[in-house]
Amino acid sequence: MTTLPTHGARSAPIAAPAPSGLIEGVTIVPLRRIPDERGTVLHMLRADDPHFRGFGEIYFSTVYQGVVKGWHRHREMTLNYACVSGRIKLALFDERPNSPTRGILMERFLGPDDYSLVQIPPGVWNGFKGMSDPPAIVANCCTHAHDPTANRSERLDPFDNHIPYDWRVRCH
Repeated sequence: MTTLPTHGARSAPIAAPAPSGLIEGVTIVPLRRIPDERGTVLHMLRADDPHFRGFGEIYFSTVYQGVVKGWHRHREMTLNYACVSGRIKLALFDERPNSPTRGILMERFLGPDDYSLVQIPPGVWNGFKGMSDPPAIVANCCTHAHDPTANRSERLDPFDNHIPYDWRVRCH
């Protein structure tokens, strides 16, 4: 592990992200784009898909270039993310006590060159960073309707936390 300075006062150990799909229960599904001279149809999720887990609500989140939305995790909800416009860097961290992939980080760049659905099971920390201008648009078709009174999720500051991830751009 390498230690890099983070935004804020502390330094955090940085683990190399695992290849896509290594966190137990995370599913990556390539999605269809059907373009013609009128525009493009972007598929996302169907009730008869084998990975469909139920419907609670769908919402769209915009994220400005360089802004991080995260970290958060849900106790019961499965998330289904697709970046329908622009580009994001999606990061996941498995901290579930009984998971065989506990401690694994996963990173995926979603956008025009990887139009995929990322299904995130309950208990996995997740967040994303906007990588494009104009802002990216992320669709989330989740299994539960949001209920702010139910206290079913947790949030962490994206830069000051225990997750061994650095949101800055890395040159490989």
